[in-house]
Formats: sequence, C-alpha cells, structure tokens
Amino acid sequence: MQEDFLHYLWKLKKFETSNLQTTKGELVSVKHVGTHNHHAGPDFFNGQIHIDNQLWAGNIEIHIKSSDWFVHNHEVDPNYDNVILHVVWEHDTEVFRKDNSQIPTIELQNYVSEIALTNYHKLFSSQQTWINCEHTITEVNPFIVNNWLERLYFERLERKAKTIESILETSNNDWEAVMFKLLAKNFGLKVNGDSFFNLVNSFDFTVVRKQQSSLLSLEALFYGQASLLDKEVEDIYYIGLQKEYTFLKQKFKLDSSSVSPLQFFRLRPPNFPTIRLSQLANLYHLHQNLFSKVIASENLEAIYKLFSVSTSPFWESHYTFEKVSKTRKKQITKSFIDLLLINTIIPLKFCYAKQQGKSIEEEIVSFMQQLNPEQNGIVDKFKSLEVSVTSALESQAVIQLKNNYCDANQCLKCAIGNTILTQN
Repeated sequence: MQEDFLHYLWKLKKFETSNLQTTKGELVSVKHVGTHNHHAGPDFFNGQIHIDNQLWAGNIEIHIKSSDWFVHNHEVDPNYDNVILHVVWEHDTEVFRKDNSQIPTIELQNYVSEIALTNYHKLFSSQQTWINCEHTITEVNPFIVNNWLERLYFERLERKAKTIESILETSNNDWEAVMFKLLAKNFGLKVNGDSFFNLVNSFDFTVVRKQQSSLLSLEALFYGQASLLDKEVEDIYYIGLQKEYTFLKQKFKLDSSSVSPLQFFRLRPPNFPTIRLSQLANLYHLHQNLFSKVIASENLEAIYKLFSVSTSPFWESHYTFEKVSKTRKKQITKSFIDLLLINTIIPLKFCYAKQQGKSIEEEIVSFMQQLNPEQNGIVDKFKSLEVSVTSALESQAVIQLKNNYCDANQCLKCAIGNTILTQN
C-alpha cells in the first residue's frame, strides 16, 4: 500500500461515504476534502468536515498507519496544529496535537471496495518488466488513451517552452538568436548536441549576423570555435578557413575554451559534425531572419523548402578535412528536418505564440500529426503493447508518459492508471 493511493482515494472520494465514522463511532460527513498539498505540511489544506453535526474547517493528514504521525514527529510540529482529521489505512494508535488534544481518525480500509483494492494490487503488485500496466493497458478504451496522449504532448511542449524562455532571457530576448542556438543543438544530435550548443554560445549571435553574407566566414567561425582548424592540411579550402578564422578571432576576440570536443566515433558519415556545421552555416548564409520566416510559415511544405540546404562544395567529396570520399551532394534530408520540427521549430512556434498571447494548439496538432513517429526503444515498446503510435505527436507523448509517469510510478496521476483503478 502506498500513501499516494490513500491521497487518490481521499481526493476523489473513492470510498463509501454514506455511513462514514471515526474510530470512536462519530458520524462523519465530508463537505470538502480540501486542497491537495504537494509540499511540506499537511496533505490537504482547508477541508470541511461534519463530525456528529459539528462543522470543522482545517487541514487533513493522511498516513498508512496512525502511528506514522509520531514517526514523522507531527505531534511537536506547529504546522499540524490545525489538523482536524487523520485519515489512515490502519488505525494502530490514537494521535494528538502539540497541545495533547486528540485528533479524530477515519480508518479508510473499512470503506474502500474490494474491486478498487483488487485493481490497485493488479496495477502495483504484479511483477512487471517494463511498466506497471503493460498487461492491462489494452483494456483501456483507445479514446481515453488518445486524449491522454494529446494532453501529455502539450505537457511535454510546456516543459520545452520553459527551456526556451530561459534561453530567451539569456539572449536579450532575441528570438533569432534563440532559434540559432536551439537549431545548432539539434544539428549536433545526441552525440554532439551539447558541444554544438556550447559552440554557438561561445560567441554572440551578432557575429553571425555580421558575417552572414559570406559562407566561408560562417564555416570558419564554426570550425574554428570547434577547434577543427588546428591541423596542417594542404588544401586551399582548409587554408582559406584558417586565414578567415584568424581574422575573425582577432576582430571579435573569440574564445573557444568553453567548447567541448566534437565526437566522430559511432556516427554515420552524413552525421559527422563537419557536415552538420557546414549545413548549418549554409542555412544561415541563405536565410536572413530565419526565425521570422519560420513563424510566417503556415504549412510543412514551406518549412521543408526553407531547410532544404546542402553543404559547401568541398564537402561534396569529403566527410573530414583530410580524406577524399565519393562525390555526392549532402543535402539536409526530410527525416532530419522532421527532427528539427519536432525538437526545435514547433516548440519555438508554440512558445512564441504563447508569449504573444495567441493560441495555435490546432496548428501544432496538425503539424505533429503529419510527421512520422520517431524511432526509438520507448516508441517500439509501446507499439508492442498495442498502443497506437502513428505520428510524432504520439511518439513525443509516449516518451513523456514513460519518463514522467511510468518510471516514476505516477500511475495515480495518469489517465490510463486511473481508468484501470476504476474498472469494474
């Protein structure tokens, strides 16, 4: 038995209330269960309880056993002086306030149905290998699951919006700079994401604006700050980058000491940081005011067109500076743009609209439902449990579900878990 389960039962009145009594036989009527407190102090604030026709207003504390009151030293804590009712699963001792006045107690196990207990034990007590409901999730109405997944997606989007707002604050409220930083992180993928983010934070975005007309300058800036121009390579392009970076470093007083080393190991060549940095440079060389163009885009096709850029000519026959490879144009793929949409572009559009006091939820849902779901272990496992994951909205939602609810055993706060608990 978890105390969270008792909170759930009390908050939603999932117990028999027609003949509710204290352990002393006093009749109890719950007028208001109170406001759930998720911080220190009593579990529910400002409840209203009739005990033998006397109305009491105050706080309610919940424990598995009555004796937990003393285990937690509530009897000497003034924060608990206003507790009017002690709700427990098992009553094993009387409890008292600091002034030695006795607190009325309800033993909840006498009023909870066997069905609710069976469902609770089915959800929490069986030996599961991945998530608590993996053997029962198929019993939940798909309509409930789909609605919950949409709510989870926006919950995840709100979390991303907070990160964006934090970056905006440190970027002097420059949305163009924020987009540049977030795109750079995404261009680095998981392996180099943090390094790319450190890289673009090692200089002011105004440097990009000033050098935007020259692709060579942007590439020199990126490669130089990434410490990729420190070798001796006999190539006219490489030497040109070195000379340009030397000039930029002196002009803008650049410092690359905060940039962590880039990784090539276990990356497919198209994802090498050399390739991604050239594509990022070309993107900003071709598009001034990229953020404004993205915000103005009303469909996916417009965004695909914006981001369909390639590298500079040198990289058509190279993956690294030192070695020649088979010639091929290295254009940003549609699947990579989809990742940018999921992780940067759509969260930015959402966050910007929110700050402008606009609601674009329908547009966000439309965009996300048109994108293919991501491919990862969490998505694959939910699919194996017969959960429908057919779009990026749903793949983002199940990631939120697994990380923030399943792994944290927050089934009582989950619509799926609540449905399982209330099944007959």
